[in-house]
Amino acid sequence: MKLRDIADYLQCRLEGDSDVDIVRVAAIHKAGPGDLTFVSNARYLPQLATTRASAVILGRSKGPAGQVPCPVLRTDDPYSAFARAVSLFAPDAPPPAGVDPLSAIAADAAIGEGASIGPFVTVGAGASIGARTIVHPNVTIGAHARIGDDCVVHSQAAIRERVVIGDRVTLHNGVVIGSDGYGFARQHDGTHLKIPQHGDVVIEDDVEIGANSTVDRPAIGETRISAGTKIDNLVHIAHGVAIGRRVLLAAQVGIAGSATIGDDVMMAGQTGVTGHISVGDKAIVGAKSAVLQSVEAGAFVTGSPAFPHADWRKASVVFRHLPSMKKRLEELEQRIVELEEKLAACQTDQDR
Repeated sequence: MKLRDIADYLQCRLEGDSDVDIVRVAAIHKAGPGDLTFVSNARYLPQLATTRASAVILGRSKGPAGQVPCPVLRTDDPYSAFARAVSLFAPDAPPPAGVDPLSAIAADAAIGEGASIGPFVTVGAGASIGARTIVHPNVTIGAHARIGDDCVVHSQAAIRERVVIGDRVTLHNGVVIGSDGYGFARQHDGTHLKIPQHGDVVIEDDVEIGANSTVDRPAIGETRISAGTKIDNLVHIAHGVAIGRRVLLAAQVGIAGSATIGDDVMMAGQTGVTGHISVGDKAIVGAKSAVLQSVEAGAFVTGSPAFPHADWRKASVVFRHLPSMKKRLEELEQRIVELEEKLAACQTDQDR
């Protein structure tokens, strides 16, 4: 594909030879002739001088053209332009529409126009699957579940009974939606009585959920993941949790029951949130943090327990010096003891 055509597609300003042929997209440290690469992080700008790529996507103010040995595509958002370029060179190859004869579809299930149902898929009674939705092999869809249009459900996913899924939702391999919440009542004899989990689970439009992540249903009420939220692999959303719009949850995040996560929240990997608290809109939680109390909107917290990130950075610097500080403190304490002993001796001499 000619670079000028790519520039038009990405709506970038082209600097340099527009007749260059591009055959694929590659990272800057691996790019060679025929490759299109990008730089959005300033730390990689020094690599521009030696790149072998045939063209590079850059921000409008990064990397003067004279220092780049190849044509440049200028844009306000190089990372998003790169993402669109990847889709341009790696187009999806959807399976054919229709229901595979090896699937098991309930007689009263509704399958939308253009949907693709792979082999060994089970669709329960009264369930519905929207138009152009793709259900890959070995997926289980429970009774009366509803899946919207243009969704993609990958192999081994399980969508339990009565779950509601919006449009353009992607569920990766091994995702479980609507599994029982962790609810037990302790009895007088020490045993635990299971609390039936019959609440609802709603996944709104444009949500993506990574491999082997789980979203539990509550005993009453609902668990809801709002539109535009993106969830990484191995994330656990417990019963009764409310996730806001456009939330980003990285791998191994765990959110306990009845917690509320506001819009545009970002949580880094291995973060845990205790139950019945709220995280305000646009808050950020750093990696490996334990959120044990509610977080205000716009706050940036880190640590276990989590507290303001700026304070955590100062504390982490001090933490590294604790051994030497402890030694110094012991030396000062010993010095004080010695001075007190000398003072006591002087006072005794004076009394004589």
